[in-house]
Amino acid sequence: MVRSRIEAIGSYLPDTEVSTAELLARLAVEAPLDLERISGVRHRRVCAEGEDSLDLALAAARAALDNSSYDAAELDVVISCSITRIRDGEFCLEPSFALMVRNELGAAGAIHFDVSNACAGMMSGVLVLDRMIRAGLVKRGLVVSGEYITPISDTAVREMSQKYDPQFASLTVGDGAAAVILDGEGTDADCIDYIELNTSASFAQLCLGMPSDRGPGIALYTDNRAMHNESRYLLWTTRQRDFLAERGGSFGAERYDHVIHHQFSAPAVEFVAKIAEREFDAAVPPALMVLDRFGNTASTSHFVVLHDALKQQRIASGAKVLMVPAASGVVAGFLSVTLGDLRV
Repeated sequence: MVRSRIEAIGSYLPDTEVSTAELLARLAVEAPLDLERISGVRHRRVCAEGEDSLDLALAAARAALDNSSYDAAELDVVISCSITRIRDGEFCLEPSFALMVRNELGAAGAIHFDVSNACAGMMSGVLVLDRMIRAGLVKRGLVVSGEYITPISDTAVREMSQKYDPQFASLTVGDGAAAVILDGEGTDADCIDYIELNTSASFAQLCLGMPSDRGPGIALYTDNRAMHNESRYLLWTTRQRDFLAERGGSFGAERYDHVIHHQFSAPAVEFVAKIAEREFDAAVPPALMVLDRFGNTASTSHFVVLHDALKQQRIASGAKVLMVPAASGVVAGFLSVTLGDLRV
């Protein structure tokens, strides 16, 4: 049976750093709540002038190829997962970002398409590519996302007018990119063990990205209280518990070494961990985080964390990592990966 694996990973973060204090100083109203304490975000990276989603995606893709045994011409498929498909100051729908990435990289023979699934975008791209590899449709491919998402922070700074404002979460985001190359050479010691995602449309209105309803610019409107309701987190724990039970296993028996949550709030991640330990009746490994340094980098966040942890030598070869998405939609699920000897 063909099994996929993460053959290479790359990441790119802009050089410019903005602190939470600097961002809040730009607000037209009194700073709402204690953003740093509530979110855990101290700094975030911001694109330089002239830098955009495509630039970020290409930088991460090239970093992944530099760490890979393959070159661009050997890729069978390129999947782009950016929410913010911004190029030259415009939001692009056609041509696809995947086509532009493919052409810039020189992957002339690769099929190409975009996958858009909010902050679960890269997870969705990995799921699709994993299934394509297992089905024998392709041998290897690239999943990439570049997120130039801080324009929603600029909109929030201009427009926020109350302490509990729907644009509050926009102040936590940061720009960044990540890319992974998957192939079909997986083994027990180096493979994607499984990946499952599910969407609950009943929560779909809780987090919406769209043109601002008050002026020019892109905005994000979030009902933070409802988003952090326990019932939403049970979408993950219930589905994974049932999935593992169907396989005759359990969460504890999986023996995860690390867990990576979507980088949306440090206190919320602690809350989720307590729920998970109760629901799984097992210990949950401490979460790997970069939220304090990079903020919420949207669809790239899990793989930005993974790349950073590998770079910091916090993850050893052979480690088993659980990635847990939390995205508008609302998208929940899990990705279990056993890592080989990845170069970063």
